[in-house]
Amino acid sequence: MARPVIGMIHLLPLPGSPGYEKDMGRVRERAIRDAQNLAEGGVDALMMENFGDSPFFPGRVPAEVVSHMTALAVAIRRVTTLPLGINVLRNDGMSAMAIAHACGAQFIRVNVLSGARVTDQGLIQGISHDLLRYRKSIGAASIHILADVDVKHSVPLAARPIEAEVHDMVDRGGADAIVVSGVATGSPPDPETLERARAAAGKAPLFIGSGVTPETARSFAALGVGLIVGSALKTDGKPTSPVDPERVRAFMKAV
Repeated sequence: MARPVIGMIHLLPLPGSPGYEKDMGRVRERAIRDAQNLAEGGVDALMMENFGDSPFFPGRVPAEVVSHMTALAVAIRRVTTLPLGINVLRNDGMSAMAIAHACGAQFIRVNVLSGARVTDQGLIQGISHDLLRYRKSIGAASIHILADVDVKHSVPLAARPIEAEVHDMVDRGGADAIVVSGVATGSPPDPETLERARAAAGKAPLFIGSGVTPETARSFAALGVGLIVGSALKTDGKPTSPVDPERVRAFMKAV
């Protein structure tokens, strides 16, 4: 059975970020065009994130980020009926949930749902205790949480078996699905780590969160995991570049 492919919409810098070019029209046009190219290329779902806002806040983002991401998510929902996910970097799951609830998105991604990680934003601690209560309070139980284990661009405070991380994320953190990525954006996960995480996840779906290419897509999909794909679908393989519809079609054909 084919496994779901989630295509990434990496937003250009938003107002308030150092890279913002004072042209929201361009940001909106790129986001919509990327969404349309991904949908026409045959992906199963979309995920939008504020990738251009580096350096990222470790926790809650300012109001302007939430408002503009909500407006962009609504615009994307108007041009495609594909399921949509929201990721607010670096770890603002509360805002992601609020945006998803407002625009009718189906899922969010959270980099550090449980535990603690040392990142380029400093120490980031889990937010499951707040996020799950917030989801309950706003009546958003249908919005699924995709949670990273051993998330990219980070290291653990203390080494733990990946099986323990996965079990805690699902059984204690309330994750609906697990994401395994490589060490950085565009890097594939370690095959042994992936296999161990897949076995530990049980009935919880597992997604590969980085580094999938047309050459590796079929072998990864054969493992029974979903694929979150960004860089491989861009014009020059860089996450900041526009989505290339030909690359999307080639990737989906490979899957």
